Amino acid sequence: MSSALPAGVPVSADPFPPEGLPLEQARCLVLASLQPLAGCRTLPLEQCLGRVCAAAVIAPAAVPGFRASILDGYAIASPTAEPGQCWPLVGRSAAGAPFERTLEPHEAIRILTGAPLPEGAVRVLPQELVEVEAGELRLLQATGANPWIRSAEEEAAPGQELLACGERLGPADLARLAGCGVAELAVAPRPRLGLLVSGDELVPAGTPRGPGQIWESNGTLLACLCERLGYPLLERRVVGDDPIALRQALADLAACCDVVVSTGGVSAGDTDWIRPLLAELGSVAFWKLFLKPGRPFAYGTLQRPAGAGSVPFFGLPGNPVAAAITALQLLWPALQQLEGAEPDPLPRLRVRLAGPLKRGAGRPELARARLRVGPAGELLAMTEGSQASSRIGSLQGADLLLEIPAELGSLGAGQELWAQLLRLPLF
Repeated sequence: MSSALPAGVPVSADPFPPEGLPLEQARCLVLASLQPLAGCRTLPLEQCLGRVCAAAVIAPAAVPGFRASILDGYAIASPTAEPGQCWPLVGRSAAGAPFERTLEPHEAIRILTGAPLPEGAVRVLPQELVEVEAGELRLLQATGANPWIRSAEEEAAPGQELLACGERLGPADLARLAGCGVAELAVAPRPRLGLLVSGDELVPAGTPRGPGQIWESNGTLLACLCERLGYPLLERRVVGDDPIALRQALADLAACCDVVVSTGGVSAGDTDWIRPLLAELGSVAFWKLFLKPGRPFAYGTLQRPAGAGSVPFFGLPGNPVAAAITALQLLWPALQQLEGAEPDPLPRLRVRLAGPLKRGAGRPELARARLRVGPAGELLAMTEGSQASSRIGSLQGADLLLEIPAELGSLGAGQELWAQLLRLPLF
């Protein structure tokens, strides 16, 4: 296989800082270059989990739409309710079976939780505070000021905005919309994602390895991570270190995807073709991150064929942990923005190291750790084994990415750090 650049691939001096861009600067550059994808589609509510609202959702009516009892008891229309006071029972109201006439001041009805209050009713007496004998209700003790009535607009008023455009839909959002009578939604398009995995050394899992070969894992790691984040791959390819085959794969993915991601081949070795091919087929916005793990990283654009515009390109490192972490820090916010949502960063919290952590100063680091609670309720970060960017095991069970400043060397137990919490919201 040839190790020379194919004809037409530009060779240029590296215009980027030798130490790489700081992560936050890189994130700002990426997001500033992207606009949400155009268009929308209408889906049944049940198919909208994890999608992004393409338009504000307005309540069509009041919800629940009637005053309702908060508990099991007795509804009265009397303005006063004193211990010893009595009312004749004249009916009953249950969920779906309301009492259908106006309640007079001297009357009471049995009412169940969630049932509509009739016209005229002003409060509900809890059943624990009354006794019933021979069709008559007697109040045994003072009730307090709480009327135990749910407002007709407790969940929503007519015309109220239930969700803003750009909101990502969780289970609670969809349940509330269903409860407000909304059956379908306009949602933003999801970015179509293409993944290119490169390397002569890669062989599929389950097949024999030759000398110097490894089983390919980055494709599985990134495909599963993207799907967990809500962005399943449209296409995935594994290609050796052949510039002609890589050029074709990049062009093919750019033609059918909204975002192209590669892993491997993005450094400066003799067979690292991704960055020069990116310069040929589009443009390089920046290269290298001031980050551990994750220094070999390229961001730019790939041109679509026939003048059909361009798509963003993310050249992730070849080491699996570095690929996963840079995908979380830079690819994920970009995908959120392309889908029309405000990028939602991982929540941060302060933790203390449960034990020492060896490292060399020089680059900021995102170290993998597990979250534990100490005997005094303090939040502890536990690191186990090597933090090498090639060791996928450091990601297993990780709850945290510890943010270690560049100037800090090895850290002792008890050192306090900021950490990113690797947990997705449930609701």
